[in-house]
Amino acid sequence: MLKKWLSNIILAVAVRFLLMNSEYQKVISERVEVSTALNSWKRVTEGVYLRNVGIDPYSGDLFHETPIGLYVFDVIQRYFPWWALCLLFVATDLTTALCLAYVGNSYANSRNSKKEEEKKQDVSEVKDNETFTETDIALYVLMAYLFNPYIILNCVGFTTTVFSNLLNSIALVAMMRHSIFWGCLSVALLTLQNLYPVSLLVPIAIYICSSKPEKSLKFTVVTIITMFILMFSLLLGICYYIMGSWSFLRNTFGFILLVPDLRPNIGLYWYFFTEMFEYFKSLFIASFQINVSLLYIVPLALRFRREPVLLAFSYLAIMTIFKSYPCVGEVGFYVSLLPFWIHLFQHMQQGFIIGCFMLVCTGFAPIVWHQWIYARSANANFYFGVTLAFAIAQTFFLTDILFASVKHEFASRHNINKDASGNEAKLFLE
Repeated sequence: MLKKWLSNIILAVAVRFLLMNSEYQKVISERVEVSTALNSWKRVTEGVYLRNVGIDPYSGDLFHETPIGLYVFDVIQRYFPWWALCLLFVATDLTTALCLAYVGNSYANSRNSKKEEEKKQDVSEVKDNETFTETDIALYVLMAYLFNPYIILNCVGFTTTVFSNLLNSIALVAMMRHSIFWGCLSVALLTLQNLYPVSLLVPIAIYICSSKPEKSLKFTVVTIITMFILMFSLLLGICYYIMGSWSFLRNTFGFILLVPDLRPNIGLYWYFFTEMFEYFKSLFIASFQINVSLLYIVPLALRFRREPVLLAFSYLAIMTIFKSYPCVGEVGFYVSLLPFWIHLFQHMQQGFIIGCFMLVCTGFAPIVWHQWIYARSANANFYFGVTLAFAIAQTFFLTDILFASVKHEFASRHNINKDASGNEAKLFLE
């Protein structure tokens, strides 16, 4: 098993280093599917330069990272040569993969422990005959992340989403380890950078509270909320201390919420608001932001309260699909969690179609972009059609998994399942 892990890690690292030191690195880093206004390393470099020459990087519409990120990236660019910068991004990607492998191992272990407890207690309401091998799922998750094309492009393109993915994985690790401190800290850093991940507090709180006695549930919830508010306020204070003003709020939170930059990306905002009459723009921006940040939190939390890991996965997917400036690195992160749901595959009905849809859209995007921008044989409608189809494919991917979870719960509760040949069979606990 150790040999498999090392061979996969070495191969993944080699692929990244080869691409980073090839002529394709610059092309990848400038792709609109990879780099956006929020995660572009080129914009980071320009923002750091402006700060070093005494110009406020938030005075224009160029830099949108947080002041903490500005300080960290200044140190990185000042003291890290090219080879060290490559090593930093690859090491960050590898750390994220190992964190997700740990989460996968813990998730499978918790499901096995739950089944063992049900056997001992002779619980007949929920039955399941699947066997979860923790090491196998951890290896599958590791490979799904390290060899995910979206993740490789994200790393080679030097986007700051690499660090966001690491924080997301740390938040999941903190949830599995019932760590309130690290969970709140990682979510606070993510919220400071991207705003939408504040919803991850819900599955973290549900998972941590599931191991607490009923008497201390209110205290635990209050502790989580209080600690998050304190940490987020502290981070805002540090940002104010670095910049000496609150000017960064307009170019960070304001930029995400108001969507002033309508350059093309894989999201849905840019084309819609390009065609929108200015009179209606505020109404539809509010509608879009409510859709991505508030609309699904409570319904999904109520329905999947017993599956907080699946709940966190659904929040990550919704954020990526409907956020204002998405990129393929964020898509690759939640797609890499697919091995978590091996036990749901038999109930999924659209996996092949969705996979083909996403592959075709991924291949068509640069082709249509070239026809639109360079060959001028197409227009914006062509590229938006691809991004719209890509968002629809992701939506079907998420709903297929959620419906599969509902079907799995129903089948387990009523002793109905399908064997490998597709015939109905009874479930028996031996």
